[in-house]
Amino acid sequence: MFSNIFTSQSWQEALVCIKTEIPFAIWETFYVTVLATVLATVIGLPLGVLLVAGEKKGVLPLPGWLMKALNVIINLLRSIPFLILMIMVFPLSRLIIGTTVGTTATIVPLVVAAFPFIARLVEGSLREVDPNIIEAAQSMGASPMQIICKVMIPESIPSLIGNITIALTTILGYSAMSGIIGGGGLGKIAINYGYYRYKYLVMLIAVILLILLVQIFQSAGTKLSVSSDKRLK
Repeated sequence: MFSNIFTSQSWQEALVCIKTEIPFAIWETFYVTVLATVLATVIGLPLGVLLVAGEKKGVLPLPGWLMKALNVIINLLRSIPFLILMIMVFPLSRLIIGTTVGTTATIVPLVVAAFPFIARLVEGSLREVDPNIIEAAQSMGASPMQIICKVMIPESIPSLIGNITIALTTILGYSAMSGIIGGGGLGKIAINYGYYRYKYLVMLIAVILLILLVQIFQSAGTKLSVSSDKRLK
């Protein structure tokens, strides 16, 4: 199957693709990944805070039925495979974007798939905060919102950055799969050339570029997480 992957014709086709399609595909992948991560964080961060603060012994206790419903919804969305979820949210994509295909339309399923994941990551980060610090803030008369915004979140910043970086790289992988429903980016290049046209060299180049993007995002996130950790200063 891969016997003709490095022929002169394959290299010529790959060079043409690199010059004409790859640069814009990299930009599309970057744009979709970063925007979907930002939107998913906007939704997932408050939910993650509620999962911790809203517990019976949390700083902002919520009704038990509400917490159970919130956990069920998050677990339900996390359990649906992304390819199936993309199809399920077609009506929502059409409602928000006006279409179900294209690069922008894939942001909707990416956000829906990612925000429950981010909510759980945020929950894990907040649970790492020293309870003694929270108790000290409560004893000083701090309100629940003050404890959340000035104690819990600031104290968990390094962990939050590290976990959101994990979410970012996961969304990058999801964005590659979105090429199946007409999404743009490197995933579309890999599928169109590797799967439909049997141009495996182009597919290999697209995969290598995806790996490089993951490494760049992960390295940047790790450095930012380390630099924000007060314990290391």
